Formats: sequence, structure tokens, C-alpha cells
Amino acid sequence: PTEAVTKPDAADAPADDPRPIPPEQPELEDCCNSGCSPCVFDLYDEALARDRVELAEWEARHAPPKPQS
Repeated sequence: PTEAVTKPDAADAPADDPRPIPPEQPELEDCCNSGCSPCVFDLYDEALARDRVELAEWEARHAPPKPQS
């Protein structure tokens, strides 16, 4: 019988290549509203952008092999 190939998730990831953990979004109260540069929300946006790239790279490494035709 043929086994169904499923997309790996964090539980299936090897210990030496865990799924990236997204950054925690700051609370509205974390911003002091003083016009800081960078603001906690700017830092979060930058971290979120890095996380998207890291996740895409991780998913590419853990993608199931494409079936041969």
C-alpha cells in the first residue's frame, strides 16, 4: 500500500532545524507614544518580515519531494 505524503509541521521537524517561531506582537500599551525611532511596532514589523522569510526558507527545506512523472 502507498502511504499518503503529508506536509511536515513543527512536530515533525528535526530537532536541529525547528520551525521558526513568529515574533510576539507588542501590546498597544507597549508604545510610549513619544515618537521613538525605532518604535516597538517598527521593531515588530522588521521581526515579522524576517520571520516570513525564515518560514518560507524552512518550508522549502521541509517540502515533500515532488512525485516523479
